[in-house]
Amino acid sequence: MKRYLLSLLFICATGWLINAQEVVFEEYNLDNGLHVILHQDNTAPVVTTAVMYHVGSKDEDAEKTGFAHFFEHLLFEGTKNIERGEWDKIVASNGGSHNANTFLDRTYYYETFPSNSLEVGLWLESERLLHPIIGQVGVDTQKEVVQEERRLRVDNSPYGAFFEVLLKNLYKKHPYRWGVIGSLDHLASATLDDFKHFNKTFYVPNNAVLVVAGDIDVPKTKKMISDYFGPIPKGAEIPRNKVVEDPIVNTVQATYYDPNIQIPAILLAYRTPGQAERDAYVIDMISAYLSDGESSKLYKKLVDEKKIALQIFSVPINAEDYSSYVVGGLPVGENSIQDIKNEIDAEILKIQTDLISEKDYQKLQNKFENNFVNANSSISGIANSLAENYMLRGDTNLINTQIDIYRSITREEIRDVAKKYLKANQRVELEYLPEQKEAN
Repeated sequence: MKRYLLSLLFICATGWLINAQEVVFEEYNLDNGLHVILHQDNTAPVVTTAVMYHVGSKDEDAEKTGFAHFFEHLLFEGTKNIERGEWDKIVASNGGSHNANTFLDRTYYYETFPSNSLEVGLWLESERLLHPIIGQVGVDTQKEVVQEERRLRVDNSPYGAFFEVLLKNLYKKHPYRWGVIGSLDHLASATLDDFKHFNKTFYVPNNAVLVVAGDIDVPKTKKMISDYFGPIPKGAEIPRNKVVEDPIVNTVQATYYDPNIQIPAILLAYRTPGQAERDAYVIDMISAYLSDGESSKLYKKLVDEKKIALQIFSVPINAEDYSSYVVGGLPVGENSIQDIKNEIDAEILKIQTDLISEKDYQKLQNKFENNFVNANSSISGIANSLAENYMLRGDTNLINTQIDIYRSITREEIRDVAKKYLKANQRVELEYLPEQKEAN
């Protein structure tokens, strides 16, 4: 009885916590097409200003890849009113922090300041949009930075190339087929006019969402946004041609030799629906059940119990047009990558054939409710969620309702979606192997 009461109290407390997490926001458009989202939270004197641009590696020319990621770096070089090297100093002198990141579909810039420096954040982002300097000095500098980043993260990093290799094999027509960092040869051969054209095309207010979240006065914030962003001219409409991939009907076998590793790996990658579709949410739950963390089925079975794997991992690739479920592992001792593949397939077959237990189902629900709370536990996290839900999922209010989608997913749905997408003939099987050294 005591255990029952404790469980009931926990459930009630969790439910109260989830309901208490509602994020209140306001959104509107400026005349130039910039979408604005405001979230007021005056509990702490902190504010995040963030701008997400609807441009990622998929928007690049196949012969000029790497531009979206390159601009993530280039647009910190300075503007007509911010000298080179001053951006970081301005942020630091106002007690703030900042960063940026790029993925397949979007590029995201953000600053977090004490709330009395809100205007600084708005000014910085309006400068990035209105007055960037796309000059040869900055381009040459950032080419060196990107080259070093590639050497550090891909070329000289153990297992660093698997993302690019998987994308190349998962897609044959879609621009997801090249890596986000792109080709250094393409960047090296690009002209200054190429970079200026990319900026003029994609870095326009009607291709962006501005989020201001935190300790703000809404009328004053709206006035500042109007002053700083209102005069920026609207850009030309951006043509977007959605490329439809042919389905994978026969297993794609791929091999890659990495000079930076000693232990081979097997990676199995399945092309799945875009992140806004309901089936994508079901795949998220399947991924968590099978391979997310030390409590997952595959980890417990292969690492803890049978001890045939050194590590089991999953790599979610959630994107706008298509997503991917990637699962893999590293063998230990005399075991092989084939042994690991056989065990993964056995667990996938179970989930395709039988309903997961009610206990495991409740564990999944608890995990996703916890993830939901954590994602919105900071002002910067809320800003990111608001931007992504608006731009990539078409519904800003998912910040409040997304958990309801997960709650509504049934055990039968988990089984049926696994049957639909996790078929051996619909995947890429990547054997990621140590590079063989020639004997002297």
